[in-house]
Amino acid sequence: MTLAASLRIALAALRLNLMRSVLTMLGIIIGVGSVITMIAVGSGAEARIADQINSLGSNLIVVVSGAITSGGVRLGFGTQMTLSEEDATALQRELPEILVAAPGVRGSAQIIYGNLNWSTIVFGTTPDFLAARDWGVAQGRPFGQADIDRAAKVALLGQTVATTLFGGADPVGQTIRIKKVPFTVIGVLDRKGQSMQGQDQDDTIVMPLSTARNRVLGASEVNRHAVAAILVKMREGADMGAAEAQIHGLLRQRHHLQPAQDDDFWVRNLSEVAQAQEASSRVLTLLLAAVASVSLVVGGIGIMNIMLVSVTERTREIGLRLAVGARSRDILGQFLIEALTLSLLGGLAGIAVGAAASFTIGHWAHWQTQLRPEAVLLAVGFAAAVGVFFGFYPARKASRLQPIEALRYE
Repeated sequence: MTLAASLRIALAALRLNLMRSVLTMLGIIIGVGSVITMIAVGSGAEARIADQINSLGSNLIVVVSGAITSGGVRLGFGTQMTLSEEDATALQRELPEILVAAPGVRGSAQIIYGNLNWSTIVFGTTPDFLAARDWGVAQGRPFGQADIDRAAKVALLGQTVATTLFGGADPVGQTIRIKKVPFTVIGVLDRKGQSMQGQDQDDTIVMPLSTARNRVLGASEVNRHAVAAILVKMREGADMGAAEAQIHGLLRQRHHLQPAQDDDFWVRNLSEVAQAQEASSRVLTLLLAAVASVSLVVGGIGIMNIMLVSVTERTREIGLRLAVGARSRDILGQFLIEALTLSLLGGLAGIAVGAAASFTIGHWAHWQTQLRPEAVLLAVGFAAAVGVFFGFYPARKASRLQPIEALRYE
């Protein structure tokens, strides 16, 4: 018997019990739809994490001040500014794999424009900061070294601050007040979105380091060149692990720390954080897909049950076909094709259900979802494998019937 003939017989048999066939496919439809939806949700989470990581800047290492001991008590990172502008200069000068090293200080402040005000993060830094963060200027211009040298009262606004204070108007050239000090807005930064911690990176104001230290945030009485952190951007292809060790060693040497002394700074390789986040997201996606796959197995069991019922109902038909010359493998192939057809039709319907569910979740729950073609192929392929696996036993049982006993069956 040809494959086309077997397929026609299988479709005819399924049409005879259409409602039963649809209900049998329902398990496969739900299973395939669930797998596609869960993978879409997981892939969307991966893509969102990747976007957040890219928004931080590539090949970035952060050095944070702090971790000192006072009165026998170990204080946390950032409790004292133990880094300096000279540290940033030394890093960039002595480690050739460093592209830029941008020192900075930060704090919060109330921003006033007209009768509007907004509390935001103020970050004082050098022009290298924008290069380190891969952060462009959407409007206006960035500040330069001349602005730092004269502690110019100029500022770059993040998108959130610009929208809050100015709405749709152009803020460039306007004057805002930060802690009663007038500042001229010289530019608006590109949009960055949320960080991996869920913070709005666009809710910030960036200004020259000298201006922030002397006019807004205040300078340390001990070290007027102290900074809270240094953003280090490595060159493309640099060994991030080796660079982290070199930065650590150089700073310990500059801070005159003895071997038994603890670090008074913290070096954080954001590439490692990114890899850990991506690995966690992939595990979550696989877990969601594995959970959803259980419904496919349940659907396969439903196919096996219905195929066993079909074999019992069509025993006389099977006996008659065997009596007129059909071979056992023809009977086996026919029932396998019926099971596979149920699975594939259910899989195709499941694709539509999964796509609709992914769109609905993304639209109403405001989650980022990503429907991947490989996920669709995987789900449908798994559904077909389930159909063949669970349909084999009923098909084998039908192919082993004896013609005489099958014809006598009531």
